[in-house]
Formats: sequence, C-alpha cells, structure tokens
Amino acid sequence: MNVSIEVKEKDNTFFVKLTGEIDVYTAPKLKEKLMEAAKGEGVKINIDLSGVNYMDSTGLGVFVGVFKQLRANNGNMKLTGMTERLQRLFDITGLADVMDINTEVEGGV
Repeated sequence: MNVSIEVKEKDNTFFVKLTGEIDVYTAPKLKEKLMEAAKGEGVKINIDLSGVNYMDSTGLGVFVGVFKQLRANNGNMKLTGMTERLQRLFDITGLADVMDINTEVEGGV
C-alpha cells in the first residue's frame, strides 16, 4: 500500500491530509514532507488522519520527530480525524497525553 499526502499552506499553517497506510515503507516520504514544513519558526501543522487505515510504530516515530521539531521552533501540531484504532495506538503509547489530538476533522485540505 501507499500513502497519499496532500499539503496546503495558509498563513504559516500547513493543512495535511493523509490517505492510506503509514508504515516502514511509506514513513520516509511522510517524514520528508512534514519535516520540511516543520522547519520554520512558529509553524502550525494540522494533520487529518481520517483516511489512514493502518499505522505502525514507524509512523508513530515520524509524528514524534515532527512534534519535537515543531516544539523546538515554537510551533504546534494537531492531529485530527483519528479513527478509534489510531486513537488507541496513541493512547497505549502515551502520546495522546502530550500531543494535541481531536477525533473531528477541522478545515484545511
């Protein structure tokens, strides 16, 4: 499977819509796109995960890396549209306690 990454930018906020699977094969492509956006000062990234049907630990690692990069640059990341399965993954790992997660999809792409 593959991952589709749609990115739109408006006023230092990136709206990202992901569709497909995030795993060891697709994570490098996702990481490259997100880290490029996360480089700026005060950047906000809103990621719509409603189209993601599978994610493994490699995908979690991408989000942790982007989260750290954004925090270092006074930025913010919000994950939206998370399925129950993905929400459970973030809950189990404790990431739901530190990341801004909303099950509803918000504006954007």
